[in-house]
Order: sequence, then structure tokens, then C-alpha cells
Amino acid sequence: MNFYSNGKLLLTGEYLVLDGAKSLALPTKFGQDLIVEKIKESQLIWGSFTHSGECWFEAVFDIQKLRLVNCTFNSDKEGNADLIAETLLDILKEAKNLNPAFLTSDEGFVVKTKLTFPRNWGLGSSSTLINSIANWAKVDAFKLLWNSFKGSGYDIACAQNDRPIFYQIIGVEPIIKKVEFNPSFKDNLFFVHLNQKQDSKEGIAKFREHLDCAKYDIQGKIKRISAISDEFLSAKSIEGFNQLIVEHEQIISSIIKLKPVKEKLFPGYFGEIKSLGAWGGDFVLVTGNESTPAYFKDKGFETIISYSKMVL
Repeated sequence: MNFYSNGKLLLTGEYLVLDGAKSLALPTKFGQDLIVEKIKESQLIWGSFTHSGECWFEAVFDIQKLRLVNCTFNSDKEGNADLIAETLLDILKEAKNLNPAFLTSDEGFVVKTKLTFPRNWGLGSSSTLINSIANWAKVDAFKLLWNSFKGSGYDIACAQNDRPIFYQIIGVEPIIKKVEFNPSFKDNLFFVHLNQKQDSKEGIAKFREHLDCAKYDIQGKIKRISAISDEFLSAKSIEGFNQLIVEHEQIISSIIKLKPVKEKLFPGYFGEIKSLGAWGGDFVLVTGNESTPAYFKDKGFETIISYSKMVL
């Protein structure tokens, strides 16, 4: 069995998606495979592989008791094998709670996951995993996410859709609408990786802290961000699109009390720059022209991907 889930980028809304803002989300051409093979032994043997084929995490679980037997973690990055194994175990246990028939046979499984993008890109190594485990376990991926972690769920929606979407939480339900986002100026759009990993859990906590202080006009800001999401779709020129980026950056900046990324890192850049997701972390959206890649490479940022190569 082979399950594949798309990666994700949140183009508008940022943390306000948690409070009901309509947000524009983009499934990416990069994602993660989850391959499941049956074996006779009553074990779950897990291997996680990088985009270049290196095994960075291995674990063996006892299927009957759903407990960890042993694990290894091969990485120079932060983290440890036990923590990753326990997180994975929590997801599997929650999947079993949602579908008690999951992992009940006397047989075992060898599971391999393989990313098609570098782990530090922040395109959804966790969300693609959760969505694929949900498909394997035949459970609702949103419930699996929300019962295991926190988050808006837009990344799960991207994992499941092959075109841009509007994502909005109304009450407790996610509203997902497929949209056309194919701007005439897409050749002027780039994604630049800042290589500064952000912890989304920590980011959400900080956002909540600032939100409590900014409550006086938060509904007005949510309404305006939702409108900007609509205007992103209808923008006819790069000039109009740039104006929307600037306004969006100013609104989020006013809530979370951080400088916009252009002001902070690239004040001399000729186009506009928009943070995505956890501000200042992984990829940013950049507007520009054929000289844009050279500008960022000159500043030491090597990963610059055109819109067409990134977005499904």
C-alpha cells in the first residue's frame, strides 16, 4: 500500500486562520510517501527517509501492546529518538482510538516514509505523515490531527487537495473551497527559504499572548485579512498584488509585534516580501523578476523556487 500527501504553504491569514480568517492555502508539488508492507512478525518496523534516501529515524513497535521496543535517530539536528518515537506512537494510538480495527491483526508491517523535500523546508513533514496515517487507518485526518496536536488543519486540507484552496474554520468545522489561483504575473513570484526553523506550537502560543492584548480590533482585522484573501485571487497586476502584501504584513505585524521580514532582513529589496505561516521561519513569498534569485543568493540564501516549480 502506498499513500501520498501533498506539502503545504499558507499564503494569507497566518495565525488568524485559527480565529476564523479566510485563508488562501497552496498544496505544493513536494510531499511525502508512506509505504506499508505486511510481514508475518507481530511488529511494526518503521523507517523514515529523507528526500536523498538517507534513513534518519528507525523504530520497532510491538503491535499487540502498541509500545516502543527500540529506536534510533540519525541526525545532526535537534531532537531525540525517544521523543520522535513517542510522538509517532501517540499518533498511531489515536488512529486506533478512532478506528479500533486498525493494527489488530496478528501480522505486522514494515512502514517506510519518504519526503520529497528537505526536512528543514517546513512544507509539512508532520501534516503529510498524519494525513497518510489517517488514510491507512481509514480515519478522519482532521480528527487525528486535532486529537494528537493543535493547529488549524489547513495543512491537512492541502495534503488532500491538488489545487489552491480557501480554508476557514467556522465554529469547529473546517470549510474548504477549491479556488483558481493562477495569476498572470506568476513568473514574478518566488519562494525563498530563510533557513530559520520556527516551532509552530511556540508560535501559536506567542500569537495567543499578543491576541489577548490586541482584542479591541481583532474582528476587524480578521475581516480585512479575509477580504485580502479574496483580493489575492482577483489581483490583475503585480503592482496591486504588492499593495495587498504590504497591507497584510502590516496587519499581522500590528498583532504579533514583530517587524515585517522585508523591514527586518531585506530593506533594500526592490520587490515585496511576505512571511508565510510562523513569521520569519521557513519560506517567504517574494515578488520580483529575473534578477530576484541573484539578489537573494548574494545575501546567502541559496534556496529560491519559482511559483510554477513549487505550487501544484
